[in-house]
Amino acid sequence: MITIVAKNTVNKDYIHEFIKLTSKLIEESRKENGCKMYHLYQDNNNKNILTFIEKWENEESIRIHNESIHFKKIVPKLNRIQEKDTEVNLYKEIE
Repeated sequence: MITIVAKNTVNKDYIHEFIKLTSKLIEESRKENGCKMYHLYQDNNNKNILTFIEKWENEESIRIHNESIHFKKIVPKLNRIQEKDTEVNLYKEIE
């Protein structure tokens, strides 16, 4: 199992647009083989920080996800309304 934590710092004027765009991404990603969990969270202390926390069965399922039509269509739109690049970390479950 691999957990992805993808932290996005969104321009304050585009938070609602970011959340709206992610709804389709989340819906389609949850249907993918190997997706065990896919959620978006908003930081309690800084509303501009929106973080995806995802759980995937293996690296192959992540690779397929990153090549999916919905990912390739939506993620570039999300990137345009962020203040800086997404910080993405992958974690392997050890216990």
